[in-house]
Formats: sequence, structure tokens, C-alpha cells
Amino acid sequence: MGEGWAVRKVWVAGGVAVGLGLSFVMLLVVGVYVVAGNLVNGVGGGAVALAKGAVPAAYQTLVQKWGNLCPAINPALLGAQLYQESGFNPNAKSPAKAEGIAQFIPGTWATHGVDGDGDGDRDVWDPNDAIPSAASYDCQLASYVKTVPGNITENMLAAYNAGADAVIRYRGVPPYGETQNYVKTITTLEKSFAAPVTRVDPSQQAAGAIAFAQKKLGTPYLWGGNGTADQGGRFDCSGLTKAAYETVGITLPRVANDQYNAGPHPKRDELLPGDLVFFSDDLTDSRAIRHVGIYVGGGYMIDAPRTGAVIRFDPIDTPDYFGATRVTEDGAKALPTKV
Repeated sequence: MGEGWAVRKVWVAGGVAVGLGLSFVMLLVVGVYVVAGNLVNGVGGGAVALAKGAVPAAYQTLVQKWGNLCPAINPALLGAQLYQESGFNPNAKSPAKAEGIAQFIPGTWATHGVDGDGDGDRDVWDPNDAIPSAASYDCQLASYVKTVPGNITENMLAAYNAGADAVIRYRGVPPYGETQNYVKTITTLEKSFAAPVTRVDPSQQAAGAIAFAQKKLGTPYLWGGNGTADQGGRFDCSGLTKAAYETVGITLPRVANDQYNAGPHPKRDELLPGDLVFFSDDLTDSRAIRHVGIYVGGGYMIDAPRTGAVIRFDPIDTPDYFGATRVTEDGAKALPTKV
């Protein structure tokens, strides 16, 4: 949300917002986009690695290993599936009695749970068993639906949600709203969980988001602020980024660590204006992110830093810089929108 930003060292004078001015921002935006215009493409093929910190460090090795169990899955897809199922919560339990990080119902676990860590038991609450079991079950489902027309990965995910019989009966993803959304969500989030192997397309809405943020320069910070009238138009860090992208038709989740999954992740030297930039005390885990800003170019962002400060320009090259996200409309739609 932003309060933790108070612990950061800030190497920029308090009056920098005035000194840089709007012309600085527009020059950076125009210049960087001109340079980037012919250098971008979507995430390409090849071996899939996980984006930095997309999967919590405790599970990263498991997801990378078991995400390569069969051709129908990859580590990014498996990570996106676990995020969709439980938000990486090993203690999650749904109203339908689905349990653990991979949300197995007891009957399915009894048949398909595996002893992933070789300790002699199969524990649905232990990610060392549940994550290998999810990958193993995915691959079994892929083998069940391999003769069904269409994309085998999409059919596999549909089988995970609705059962292989439904996929076989409908000869593809069945016409169930929940199942179709499940497949679309995970295949969209896969792009966010994958480390990009090529430059990624810039957001068409980025300039509009920056324009909103720069109009808020000098506005006092408010923890939990969404910019509403009763809050005096004040924001915290993720409230500002959420509001900025809402002005261009993209709805982001409320908190910074969820916003990290709203699109693919450009490298530091690939940043473009409008990218969201994130900061954390744990550089191995996106769930620990505590601050976000909007990149404007030249190593600077617009952000709402902390209580007692105002929305301003800050440098991004600090020890707690975590990474960046290039927001996409589909990526944002795939994320939770809880307030």
C-alpha cells in the first residue's frame, strides 16, 4: 500500500517535482517511445523460466521443476494456476471443500495425490506434495484429453476445472462460464508469470495513466487513499496507480503485490513510461511487495511515497527495487479486484 516506503532512502530533493516539471515528463515519454517503437514484440517461445519473484521463494524450485513434467504445462502456467487456485496459500479451503495450495477436493486427492517429497505420506496441506500433485494431475488430464480437438493446454485446464468427461463430451472447453473464465484467466496470467525472452509491447494506455499521475503531483499522501472526495483527493501508492489506469479503462487490483501480475515484466533496461515499478524488502517474493510507482523515464517514477510526503518524482534505482510490470488490459482483467 505504501506506508513501508518510509524506510527507503530517498536521494532526491523534496522540491524535485517542481524542478523537473511537466515538460520533463513529456520529453521522457516521447523520447523513450520513439526509441522503443521498433524494438518490441510479445513474449516469445523457447524454454520458459519464471519471472523474478512471481512465485514465492519457498515454492519457486518446486514450480520450476514440476512445471516441466510434460509438454502441456510449463513453470509459468503452473505458477499461474496455483495463484488462481489459492494465491499461494497452503492453508486455503474453499466452500466446495477444496483444500491446500492446489485446491484438491478430497476425492480427487485420494486418487491423484502424490508423495512429492518422498517422506512416506501424501499431505494435501503440504506444498511439497500438493504442487507435484497438481503438475502430475495436469499431465494425467492432458493425456486423457489428448485426442480432443483444440489446444491441449486449454483442454487440460478445462478438465482440471470441469472434469475430463465434460471436455471429451463437448470436444473442447465446455460452455460453462466458470470453466471458460478459468482457462482464460490462467493462460493470460501465464504471460505475467513467465520471464520475457524478448521485449514486450508497450501499453497503449500508458501515456494516459502518466497524465493522470502528473496532475496529482503535490497531493498529500494518505494511507488507504483512493482519491475520493471524502479523502480530500489523496492517495497511497497503489491507490494512485489503480486510479491512473482506471482513467484509461483498465481496472487494477487494490494492492501493490497483486498489481505486479497485471502483465509481463520488462527488464530494467527495457522500461518504458507507464510501466509500474515495484519495491520490496524481499527481492525473491512478489507477495512481499510493499510499494509501487508509475515509471516516467530517465530513472524516475511518479509515486505516493509515505505519510507526511506528497505525490512526487522519485528515483527507482534503489536497493529495494524489485522489478516492473507492463500493464495489459487482459492481464488486469485476470486479476482479483478486491477492494
